[in-house]
Amino acid sequence: MDCLNSIHMTRYKHTGFKDEDSLSCGTVQLTEGISTSATHIRYHTRGSLWRTRTSLEKVLLIILACLLVITLLLTCLLTSSKNNYKIQISNINQQTIQGHQTNHGQLTGADQQYCFTAPCIHASSDILKGLDQSVDPCENFYEYACNGWVKENPIPEGKPMWGTFAKLEQHNQLIVKNALAKVEEDLKSKAEKKAKIYYESCMDSEDVIEKLGAEPMINLLTKLGGWNLTHSGFNLSKWNLQKSLQEVQNRYNMGGLFNWEVGEDDRNSSRHIIQIDQGGLTLPTRDYYLNITGHAKILDAYEEYMVKVASLLDPTITDINGTIRPQVKEIIQFETRLAAIFSPAEQRRDEERMYHNMSLADLDEKAPFISWTDYFSDAFKQVGKKITSKEIVVVYAPEYLQNLTVIIREYNGTKKGQIALSNYVMWQTVKSLTPSLSREFRDAYKPLRKVLIGSDGGEETWRYCVQETSNVLGFAVAAMFVRLNNASKPKPLAEKIISEVREAFKENLKHLDWMDAETRKAAMEKADGISDMIGYPDYILKPKQLDEKYAGLAVRRDEYFSNNIRVNQFNLKKNLEKLNQPVNKSEWGMTPHTVNAYYTPTKNQIVFPAGILQRPFFDINNPTSLNLGAMGVIMGHELTHAFDDEGREYDTKGNLNRWWKNATIERFKQKTACFRKQYDKYEINNKHVNGIQTLGENMADNGGLRAAYHAYLKWEAEQLQKNATNGNSIVETMLPLPGLNLTHRQLFFVSFAQVWCSVVTEEATNLLIEKDSHTPAKYRVIGSLSNFKEFSEQFGCKPNTYMNPESKCEVW
Repeated sequence: MDCLNSIHMTRYKHTGFKDEDSLSCGTVQLTEGISTSATHIRYHTRGSLWRTRTSLEKVLLIILACLLVITLLLTCLLTSSKNNYKIQISNINQQTIQGHQTNHGQLTGADQQYCFTAPCIHASSDILKGLDQSVDPCENFYEYACNGWVKENPIPEGKPMWGTFAKLEQHNQLIVKNALAKVEEDLKSKAEKKAKIYYESCMDSEDVIEKLGAEPMINLLTKLGGWNLTHSGFNLSKWNLQKSLQEVQNRYNMGGLFNWEVGEDDRNSSRHIIQIDQGGLTLPTRDYYLNITGHAKILDAYEEYMVKVASLLDPTITDINGTIRPQVKEIIQFETRLAAIFSPAEQRRDEERMYHNMSLADLDEKAPFISWTDYFSDAFKQVGKKITSKEIVVVYAPEYLQNLTVIIREYNGTKKGQIALSNYVMWQTVKSLTPSLSREFRDAYKPLRKVLIGSDGGEETWRYCVQETSNVLGFAVAAMFVRLNNASKPKPLAEKIISEVREAFKENLKHLDWMDAETRKAAMEKADGISDMIGYPDYILKPKQLDEKYAGLAVRRDEYFSNNIRVNQFNLKKNLEKLNQPVNKSEWGMTPHTVNAYYTPTKNQIVFPAGILQRPFFDINNPTSLNLGAMGVIMGHELTHAFDDEGREYDTKGNLNRWWKNATIERFKQKTACFRKQYDKYEINNKHVNGIQTLGENMADNGGLRAAYHAYLKWEAEQLQKNATNGNSIVETMLPLPGLNLTHRQLFFVSFAQVWCSVVTEEATNLLIEKDSHTPAKYRVIGSLSNFKEFSEQFGCKPNTYMNPESKCEVW
């Protein structure tokens, strides 16, 4: 899944497979519209006030009026001089606008040519608040578009970042909170009632959760065979890795050593298959382990966090330095060994090279640190499926598993090594579930969080619990959100915009001289074959169908820790049941109230949840320039993912398939090399953006901008043609916005840029540069616009200015 925005910092969470509820990668805020009408000034003919004035009053009023006129003239002259780089509205637009009136609050006459509807005034106000007109847009368009927003939006206490996504997410959380506060009788389904109960179990921190303290975790550790850092029954003579992994991973859905799931087969996307990949690190990136000099504070904080959690679990262990800390250091050392054999993200962008299908018998031979046949046989027997050594699986990191075998053999060769292995496996369970314990456990994570992302948290409990409820019963929560937020209203216009952006993208395909005719034809077919899902799946508003989705999940009040255990087990079984079942191509991978969007290559599908179809991204009453600049570019972004360096490897049906001609592939790689070099040069906090790691997202940003802008130009031309045909009948959404000396073409680019206005802590920025597939927001704007000559034309940017470099990168 390629998401629009994956900036999403959370505490350690319980793991879950990629079913509909577990995939989300974005953030969210809603700006309310204003409903006041335009004000008209009228001159009264009865009882003239002028006649009642004294001579002195008349003289003073005349002088005051003259001063007012002079002031206005000087202001206009200064504004004109200051903004001489701005292009005025074209003559054809001026002629269309002059001398007309509408029934939506516009003033009439040649001097009154602006849109004064409530949506226009609201949009203009929002844009003005974000702008910094002291900055030349040709020198730094991000600062021009966003400095005002940044000044007015400091990062809230406890957060590592703040932006348009986060603000909208907070608003959506409030809607969900209000929905969850309803009495059960007002809820429409059993699933929604489960969501309410889960939320209340999370909020019950002052009672049951605090009283229980460490007890739920100690009980679980005892069931799992104990953790040597606590008095929970660990016995090395009874321990072995195979048994421990099967118990922890196949019963409780925890992580460790590797990741696996049942997912869509890349080479045959109509079926499900077992997929295995590298995994098992606690810290967000391998570099945190390997670059000790640069990340010593993080490793120290990680060590202290683990020591604190262990001591909270068992206060009877008083000799922390002598008993706990050495074992903690061994766990970190083992994870460091894992990090050393991890493949970096930039080396994992070629899906064809990563795909290796083999039988479990072959895997048993290549990576025999466990019996893979026995492991998966144990997992699937709980859903009545028989697994043999002939079962075909897909391995994305065979070298990692082979190297892991060497490390495991080394550790299994000594008593000390076996204890370290057992401690590591159990730590994967402990750190996943500590957020479900009392506040002192959650507080223990704050120092590590602080060094990782520059914030120690501190959000209100209800927000945390709303997010957790959305993670667990996301589509039940979405049903409430959809009903309260009238989420079906934007769908028709959203569908229309997607169609227009798709057509613009296809039109551009015709002009690509680096693509051969046969590949171009296939690309056209793939673009036509991209399905789109908007708003929410219909079934969530049908109680019986929604209840079926969560049938078998037991949720009880006063059992927050146990609820999360049951959620893990429920998600595991739901995933296991998919093996050998046909793929549901209409299944959602993101909850509808999420503020994000995504493309799925195996489904060849783009999805735009209701959560993002709101201001400031989208409004059915907005001028078309703003909708296409914000939401249109987002739609083009996701569509372009179908043709980025990874998405292009999948054909129209979503199968990994070499459908491009070799010569076209080589020319494509030459084109993408330009992007790699361009983004490699961008620097924040003395750290360079990784042009390879961010390549797919950068291509999507650039391609989405081009497609959406050309879609806007086509819409504009059609409206002007209609004007001419209808005798210059005014088009409301083409009237300029009040208070802004900007054409709608310029507003398109401002709307695009202001989507990415954000503030991020230094620590979070460093983490994103190292781990995220997206370029930091500032350079998502600058990089895309500086490659787009139409932007420079509209703002009159001279050649070789920062925003109009001579060398430009273009693929789609």
